Amino acid sequence: MKEFVYQKLATTLKEKIMSNVWRENERLPSIRKLSEQYAISKISVQTALHKLEASGLIKAKPKSGYYVLSRQNKSPILDKETEIKSPCLVKVPNVFHEIMENGAAFDIYPSAKVQQNTNHIELLNRHINRAMRQQPITNSLYYDNPEGVKELQIQISEHYRSRGLFILPDEICITSGCQNSLFLALSTCCEPGDIVVIESPAFYGCLQLLQLLKLKVIELPSSSDSGIKSADLQNILDKWKVKACIVTPNFSTPTGVCISLEEKKSLIRLANTHNFTIIEDDIYGDLGFHFTPEPLKSFDTSGKVILCSSISKSLSRDLRIGWIVGGEKHSQIIHQKLVNSLATNKTIQQGLASFMAEGFYRRHLIQYRQTLIEQRDLLINSVNEHWHFPFYFTIPDGGLSIWIELEPHIHTTSIYKKALKLGIIITPGMLFSSNKTFLNCLRLSFAHKVSGQRLEALKRIGSIIEHESLL
Repeated sequence: MKEFVYQKLATTLKEKIMSNVWRENERLPSIRKLSEQYAISKISVQTALHKLEASGLIKAKPKSGYYVLSRQNKSPILDKETEIKSPCLVKVPNVFHEIMENGAAFDIYPSAKVQQNTNHIELLNRHINRAMRQQPITNSLYYDNPEGVKELQIQISEHYRSRGLFILPDEICITSGCQNSLFLALSTCCEPGDIVVIESPAFYGCLQLLQLLKLKVIELPSSSDSGIKSADLQNILDKWKVKACIVTPNFSTPTGVCISLEEKKSLIRLANTHNFTIIEDDIYGDLGFHFTPEPLKSFDTSGKVILCSSISKSLSRDLRIGWIVGGEKHSQIIHQKLVNSLATNKTIQQGLASFMAEGFYRRHLIQYRQTLIEQRDLLINSVNEHWHFPFYFTIPDGGLSIWIELEPHIHTTSIYKKALKLGIIITPGMLFSSNKTFLNCLRLSFAHKVSGQRLEALKRIGSIIEHESLL
């Protein structure tokens, strides 16, 4: 993956800071001046500055600008040497179910008013209603084809063409969301007791599925800058027989990291050499702010990659529509779907297909990505302004969340319990591992604008953390 403009600027500014061109406590040039000096956009400058701020080199002061920090005040580094433990079964904590019951996986204050534009949902509903009106009454007497509605398969195929993945509509099976796709993928290629490699930190939904299917897990450390490394996976493959590897190569939760092009290709080479299946969770692939990355599946020439995704993060969480591209496992996946759910709602599929065919999904993504950039920056600026204690955070180029690391003695499960009493919900780090390795971390989402009641909730979280740090 090429180095982007903001990354080059961040490197240049870091070199100047480290060589004392700007000294400790000195103010950096304004965003406008840096934009003019380096002939790049203001948003690229702002992203570069945020990256340096996350590294503990600079800090924003309200209505003043960015200043070089003292070396002694540098934030802790998120990535650490982590021991790879032997395969083990998974046990998901009860906190996961509490969060999902409150509908707050991506909202710190779910009782607050939603401030987002919902015009795209109104348009989508019109297309679904139109599809419903056009359905023959007799259709209600039959199940749909288990592979899904042909029109939607065609639209998903066309959509992936724009991301460099060329798949035929017949290679796509429509599912009841990405979680359902992941379940179908795992239950197709694994049996109880098999070993599955996952990223660490990992998506907690995967951990829940692995527990349900009684699969053994090896957690592969994932860097907040570059994701998992094929060399580390090779070390695992040398010791154990791995059946599958679940990976979110593009803007994975919780860190938002994107795996490089070379690492993607290396992962596929390992899958071919060691004969295991890569299960790709591509649910955030459409939410890249500055670029749209290729799916891992686009480099797969032997059918070793099963691609799973849905529209729940990019369009609507309410519509349980996803898809799976099974490669060499396609026919087995269709059988698994027949056994588990028979078919997917035909009318909703047709409405979504019409919505996509008329270009509304593409236009929505353009607007939504810009909204998410603004909400990400607002969240970062808010925690920097209102949290007065040491912490480190990631600055993702896509997705919906940032990953925050606090001081080692602070356990975010305790923060979660105290905040919950106030109607505030955070996602503690313990959910993202079966090895209890992220107890001082938490995920915050910018899916909602941090203002009004949500901003007050963010301040309260900061107060709780600050109190915990003094204990």
